[in-house]
Amino acid sequence: MMPIKLPLEQKKELAESLQDFADRELDLPLGSIAAEALLDHMIAALAPHLYNKGVDDAMKLLGQRMLQVEDDLHALKRTIR
Repeated sequence: MMPIKLPLEQKKELAESLQDFADRELDLPLGSIAAEALLDHMIAALAPHLYNKGVDDAMKLLGQRMLQVEDDLHALKRTIR
């Protein structure tokens, strides 16, 4: 899987959110470099799991839709005498 590259502005926003969370909830002040390093680590650790969950959810949804399409196609059949 290719590494996830976030746009600079988005990465900065997420790192600031991590800083706020760490300070508020953990009483752990983080500098911007530490927050970005933590963010990079979290993305690398979580991304494959979240990606696979998304693929699993898509497969499940697609399976349900295909069953509906199959039902719709059977409903189109004409009776043969």
